[in-house]
Amino acid sequence: MEPQNLTAVSEFFLMGLSQDPELQPLLFGLFLSMYLITVAGNLLIILAVTFDFHLHIPMYFFLSNLSLTDIGFISTTVPKMLVNVQTQSKSITYVGCLAQVSFFNLFGCLDSLLLSVMAYDRFVAICHPLQYTVIMNPHLCSLVVLVSFFISLLYSQLQLSLVSQITFCANVEIPSFFCESRQLLNLACSDTSTNAILLRCICAIFGGVPLLGILFSYVQIVSSVLRVSSSGGKYKAFSTCGSHLSVVCLFYGTGLGVYLTSSVSSSARKGAVDSVMYTVLTPMLNPFIYSLRNRDIKRTLGRLLSRIA
Repeated sequence: MEPQNLTAVSEFFLMGLSQDPELQPLLFGLFLSMYLITVAGNLLIILAVTFDFHLHIPMYFFLSNLSLTDIGFISTTVPKMLVNVQTQSKSITYVGCLAQVSFFNLFGCLDSLLLSVMAYDRFVAICHPLQYTVIMNPHLCSLVVLVSFFISLLYSQLQLSLVSQITFCANVEIPSFFCESRQLLNLACSDTSTNAILLRCICAIFGGVPLLGILFSYVQIVSSVLRVSSSGGKYKAFSTCGSHLSVVCLFYGTGLGVYLTSSVSSSARKGAVDSVMYTVLTPMLNPFIYSLRNRDIKRTLGRLLSRIA
């Protein structure tokens, strides 16, 4: 069959996680529960930071933005999956697929950049405590978040421009529950070797630089903490980084794990199941990690929930 331009393709087909009709109600209930838990948990973090004056410091300002980003990240993929399962339909429009690609990369890159900024915040707090309030002033914090958003927007548009140039055959079946740039390149009818190289370079730059920033910050933090003489001081310093370090390991560990697994394994279905780790589980677990390991957040959430009750 002759390839046709992407603009002529009216819809794609998201094959989901399973074709078994008996599993569809289970998948719907499971993903609806995870989505509601994610949105509720991250909203509670945002409300706690907003209404508690004691949490109006840079660390929690960045945390509230991370929670907002996680809500956008999971809302890009899961609601469409729930609609398809409920209506027993696999289709997604051309515009809808490109929108998923754009927003998925926007929120994914923003997540990575915010984690890098939070690592820098911990670096300043531990290595330069006397200058912390001067360096991490409200103007700088707001500017950093704004710049991170525009960098993420640039990244998503670069990915979108690569995908929009691809030609497809009719009846494109995507072996996942959402549209992703890498999968669309694999399903193209035309030669996408140049696009694939550009995609890897873009991902390496926009994903590698924040990761290097995180590694640099923690190398400096560890070096500074090891010079502290008292064990109590070391524990207090490391405890302020525990939640953030856990989220970083979860985010990058699941993302890199899925990427490496998909490169080695030829099973598209296994790759779709693995992608649930970083698209659904990571945003859902982040609020629990921060609330369970942070006394300030737990205390504020307790007061907030008691007021609601």
